This record gives sequence, C-alpha cells and structure tokens, in this order.
Amino acid sequence: MSAQTYLAYDYPLLSAFWTMLWLFLWIMWLVLLFRVIVDIFRDDTMGGWAKAGWLALCIVVPFLGVLVYVIARGKGMGQREIAQARDQQKAFESYIRQTAKGGPDRTSSVDELARLSEMKSRGDISDEEFRKAKALVLSDYGTAERSGSGSVPTAHGR
Repeated sequence: MSAQTYLAYDYPLLSAFWTMLWLFLWIMWLVLLFRVIVDIFRDDTMGGWAKAGWLALCIVVPFLGVLVYVIARGKGMGQREIAQARDQQKAFESYIRQTAKGGPDRTSSVDELARLSEMKSRGDISDEEFRKAKALVLSDYGTAERSGSGSVPTAHGR
C-alpha cells in the first residue's frame, strides 16, 4: 500500500472531526482573548494600573485571566460594545447627512450662479468678471477653492 492509503487508515473520520473541533475552539479562544484585550484598553472607567494588572493577568495566565475578566466585567464589556456601535452608527449617519447636504457651509453651484447673475444685473460686476466667476463656479478647481468659504468672489470689495 502507498503512504496515502496508510494515512487514511491511521486518520479516520472521527479524528478529523476532533481535529476540526479543536481548531475551531482554538480560533474562538483567540478571538475572545483579543476582544478582552481590546475591551481593557477601551474601558475609560479603569485607571492605568488596573488596565496593566488585567493585561498582565491575561498574558501571564491567559485562560484564567480571560475567564475571571469575563465573569467580573462581562456585563460592562457588552455595554461598552453596544455604546461603541451606537456611536459609530451616529457618526456614520451624521456623515451621510452632511455629505447629502453638500457640506456644512457650501451652497450649490446653481445658487452661486443665480447670485452672480443678480450681481451682474445690478451692475456690481462687469461681463468679464461674471464670465471668470462663472467659469470658477463650474470648474472643479473652483469647487475645491470654495469648499471652505462657500461664497463667490465679488468685485470692488462688495
């Protein structure tokens, strides 16, 4: 028989199952260990020495340290996780609202073109200044330049 055939006899299906189970449990253990370490650093109620103590316990005696941490601070760990998820969701929604509006102080190019047209009709700016400002509003360069101010440059300091 070949070496592969002997391997099949020496490593039956139940052994493969147990190997996969242990591998799964080991990966779950690593995930739990890293979540505990992240929670230690995330907790604002603990001082530096308390964080160092929990971290040392989790590194020196990892199984006991993680088990004691989850028993002692598991409820707070879940609450901190939920609070962090809510904060991220609020920040994301705020970003979406701000982006959908076009920024906090930006006016649309249509509004700026309307203001330019009014200024031209009042005689505040000349035809040449109107064409330059219109080109600036419609160009990407003009959008980048205006992103902080939200206003159209005017002639004669008005």
